[in-house]
Amino acid sequence: MSLKEQINTSKIPQHVAIIMDGNGRWAKSQGMMRAFGHENGTKSVKTVIETSVKLGIGYLTLYAFSTENWKRPKLEVNALMRLLVKSLRSELPLFHSKKVRLNIIGDINSLPDKAKRELESAIEETKDYNEMVLTLALSYGAREELVNTFQEIADKVKNNLISPHLITEQVIKEHLYTKSMPDVDLLIRTSGEQRISNFLLWQIAYAELFFSPVLWPDFTAEHLYEAILNYQQRERRFGKTSEQLT
Repeated sequence: MSLKEQINTSKIPQHVAIIMDGNGRWAKSQGMMRAFGHENGTKSVKTVIETSVKLGIGYLTLYAFSTENWKRPKLEVNALMRLLVKSLRSELPLFHSKKVRLNIIGDINSLPDKAKRELESAIEETKDYNEMVLTLALSYGAREELVNTFQEIADKVKNNLISPHLITEQVIKEHLYTKSMPDVDLLIRTSGEQRISNFLLWQIAYAELFFSPVLWPDFTAEHLYEAILNYQQRERRFGKTSEQLT
């Protein structure tokens, strides 16, 4: 029986987030520049989007570019921004055919004007689709997101729009970049690294974590099936005991 056939379609995670890691090391292993790895990584992005739609995953969030990534060599950053524009143009037909709505989290204003325009155009074109929400985390950092969230709430307290005693987890969630999305059920990181790297710190509080040794450009539908199957074998207790769940 194939991995896909083993998947329980009634236990598909609603929200899957992926830290797409290993492009640079993959390129180095090929004797190529890091940009070559990023370009080949877009094939895995397309595969994961198509596979996620088929599986019925409602929300897919991809860590595309962090706030810390701006510290990388300018040549690599410029190549990544050009690749972003190119990828959006080439993948737009896929978004239309699969009814995928594009969403962005992060500081979009820090992106180059051309990339920002392409993103805004793609978001507008896909805004009415509801088969799956594809969120790209661009110029994103979870700590920065939390700082912005607390600043917004503090301003409301200062202006008597909310009482400090009424600040709950739900209030905080309503001020996050991801306020319209459910929390992450399954977080996948490729390349064998086992850390979170400042990604969705609030939203993954009860997520199941899956670390794949595969470098991102080599990540296929089979690897996604493997992660889903691993997720389905786990008992998600959310603080309760096994007996309480049954």
